[in-house]
Parts: sequence; C-alpha cells; structure tokens
Amino acid sequence: MSSVNATVRETPTGADPRRWQALFFIALAQLMVVLDGTIVNIALPTAQEDLGISAGNRQWVITAYALAFGGLLLFGGRISDLWGRQRTFVLGLIGFALASALGGAAQNELMMFGARALQGVFGALLAPAALSLLTVMFTDAKERAKAFGVFGAIAGAGAAVGLLLGGVLTEYLDWRWTFYVNVPFAVVAVIGAVLVIREPAEARNRSTLDVPGVLLATLGLVALVYGFSRAEHEDWTETWTVASFVASAVLLVAFVIVESRVSSPLLPLRVVTDRNRGGTYLAFAFSVIAMFGLFLFLTLYLQVIRGYTPVETGLAFLPMVFGMVIGSTQIAPRLTSKVPPRFLMGPGLLVAALGMLWLTQLEIDSSYATVILPAQVLLGLGMGTSFMAGMSLATSGVRATDAGVASAMVNTAQQIGGAIGTALLNTIAASASSSYLASRIGGASDEAAQLRLAMESEVHGYSTAIWWGFGIVALGALLAFVLINAGRSVSPGASADGEAEAPIPVLAH
Repeated sequence: MSSVNATVRETPTGADPRRWQALFFIALAQLMVVLDGTIVNIALPTAQEDLGISAGNRQWVITAYALAFGGLLLFGGRISDLWGRQRTFVLGLIGFALASALGGAAQNELMMFGARALQGVFGALLAPAALSLLTVMFTDAKERAKAFGVFGAIAGAGAAVGLLLGGVLTEYLDWRWTFYVNVPFAVVAVIGAVLVIREPAEARNRSTLDVPGVLLATLGLVALVYGFSRAEHEDWTETWTVASFVASAVLLVAFVIVESRVSSPLLPLRVVTDRNRGGTYLAFAFSVIAMFGLFLFLTLYLQVIRGYTPVETGLAFLPMVFGMVIGSTQIAPRLTSKVPPRFLMGPGLLVAALGMLWLTQLEIDSSYATVILPAQVLLGLGMGTSFMAGMSLATSGVRATDAGVASAMVNTAQQIGGAIGTALLNTIAASASSSYLASRIGGASDEAAQLRLAMESEVHGYSTAIWWGFGIVALGALLAFVLINAGRSVSPGASADGEAEAPIPVLAH
C-alpha cells in the first residue's frame, strides 16, 4: 500500500503517465534536427565533388536549409498551437524523413537544394512542436527541470555529435548516409509519437491563423537570414546584402505593427515583451552567435592546421559534449528549484566565456590536452547549464495555448544567432588573417616559411574571432543578470484568464 501511495505522490495531478516515454521520442526527434545542422557540413566537400556542385553554388546546400527553417519557425510554432502539437510533430517527422531520403538520393545540385529546403520546411514544423510538447506535458517544477535537462543536453551537444557522426559516415560509408541516417530516427520517433504522446486538450488554441503576420514574419526572417548568409560569402556593403537587411527591417517592423492590432496574432507580443522571456531570447541569441563561430573555427583548426581526419575531429569535440550533458542533466536540474534562473544562466555563460578566453591562446602547435580540452570542458559545462535553464524559463509562465509560438521563438533566437555568428565571426577572422599575412609576407624568404606564415595568419584569424566570441558570450551573461528577474521554479499555476500554464516563475522583489 505504501508503494502505491508513493507512486501517487510522485505523479503530479493530471499528468500524463506516459510523459517520460514521450520524452524519449521527443528528444530523439530533437537530436535528428540538431544533428542536421552540422552533419551535412562534414559531408559537403564529398557531396559537392560527387554531384558536380560549383564552388559558387556550394553555399546553397547550407543556405537553402537555413532560409526555410529560420523563415518558417514562427509559422510552424503557431501551426502546432492551432492544429495540435502531436499532429504537427508527426507531420514534421514524416516530412523531414522524406526530404532526407530525397537528399541522400540526389543526382544533381537542384535535387540537393530542393531536398535541403524541404528539410528546413519540415524542421520548422518539428522543432517548435517538440519543445512545446515538453512545455505542456511536464508541468511539475522538478519533473520539468529533469525533462528540460535532457532536452537542453541534446540541443547543446547535438551539433558536436553531428561532427563525429558526419565524419564516421562520410569516411567509412558514403556522404549519402548523412541524409539517410535521419530516416530510421524518424520512423522510431513517429511510432513512439503515435503510441505514447498525448497533449492536454486544453492546450489547443482555437483561434484563426494570422495570415498577414505569417507572410510578414516569414519574408522578414528569410530576408534577415539571407542577408547574413550573403554577407559571409560576399561583402557587408554589397548591394544585395544591404537590400536584404533593409527589406528585413521594414518587414519585421510592419510585422510588429500588425501583431499589435490583430485579434489573433501569429506572435502575441506578450510572449516577447515579458522581461524574463525577452531576456532569455537575447541571451540565447548572443551565446549561439559565439558557439556557431567556435564550431567553425575549431573544425578548421583541427582539420586544416593540425591535419585531423573528420572522425578525429568529431572525437576531439567529445569533451564539450560530455560537459554539456553534465551541465544540462546534473548541474542545472539540481539547482533549478533552489536558485533563480539568472543565477544559472548568468554564471553558466560566464563559465562558457572563460572557455572562449582559454581558446584565444590557440597557436599552430597548441597542445590539445592543455588548451583545447580544458576550454571545451568549460564551454560544455557553461553552455549546458545555461541552455537548460534558458529553455525552461523561455517557455515558463506562457499560456498553454501559446506554447508553440513561445517555443518557436527559442529556435528563432538560435537560428538568427547562428546566422549572425557564422557571418560576423567569419568576416572578422578573414580580415584579421589577411592583415596579419600582409604585414609579414616580406619576411618569408622561402616556400616553407611562406607556408608556415599562411598557417600562422589563419590561426591568428581564428584567435581574433574567438576574442570577439568571448566578448559576445560575456555580454550574453550580462544580459541574463540584468534582464532576467524571475525567482526559482515553483508549482504550476494559471493565467489571469484561467488558462492552464506551465510553471510560473515568481518575480523577485
């Protein structure tokens, strides 16, 4: 009898008894989406050669996905609120799997670009639906911390795991398997979603779709992502780059005006004007700016400068993965109910910034054990802790009927941050590298000296960009400390209009 009572006490009232099984399949789907962000990058050179993709068009393998994914995230989040998160989740999984199979079977560049765009479309449905399912299924503060810890670990570490898996598949099988690998993941997740995932009926949003908002948000975000993608390959002052940024600004301002006036907005402004959620989105964006740039530079350093194979490069990132898993599943969940979120996010980002600072010491012959490994551990622990706390806070206190669009904003902040990080830090690195080379080229007397100087200039560029990354992460930590004022997580409550909500943070006085 006592064991039965214990079970009753451990299960929150009204909670889905299969929510922990559901977490496994939701996490599997999230892993599939996050892996795709880096796994294809490793396979890109081989795929380019096999399909005859020109150097000028190669970027579209990445850009086609980024434009569709980043542009449609808010739409995907709202669709999950309106149509149902479980149904949107299943549709996203099936579509993503079919698009991945199409990419793996691609016979020319157009087929590849189309497959990548379709992956982005269905990823924009899948990612917000996955996060919002967690939001509405886990309403107990302690359970929510554990669930978001698992989800945060996957969101943070998945990109590094993608580097390893991409290297293994490309080196030992074929680049096409970096696409095909999504199919079994999706099949398992679909079966699980149909059998065990049930969202609360009261979490459905019965309003109409804000079509003007969809068009303005999608076009504005596409223009923004395209502007950063173009700046990375062209120039920040190039005509189409500037035009993209101007168009994005006009469209997004118009979007905000429309959202403030329509009765059923795509993005209710209360979601982003809330001090805690707004601060979390900003801190997320700043941390991802640095993370995306760091992945790029460390990958280039290990492969180009140190001569690591793709598999060795992936293995070299494992300390960061382990750090993220520990930060997300052990440190943050244990502290969530004891300390306010800003004292997890802020210090977490400061620890990550210390890792970035450590990596500014990179040189041609830097020791992996004394420079790269400890820096990665710090980055993993810091980012893992802050990601878990941030994801939970960004979807806490939001009306259940807005959970999808609030979750989409988390993904949007990450996507925009990634686009900015790749373009901005890559530009900084290239400029620093060129200046370093130009100022010293006269002293290189022979071919060996010139080769070493070229490598030194590359590493100088990486180091300079990582310095900027350090400053950006530190700024993200400052934003977390200043803007976020929620107290520790407490029991779930209800909104003013009586709708069920996820756990509501208590505001500090």
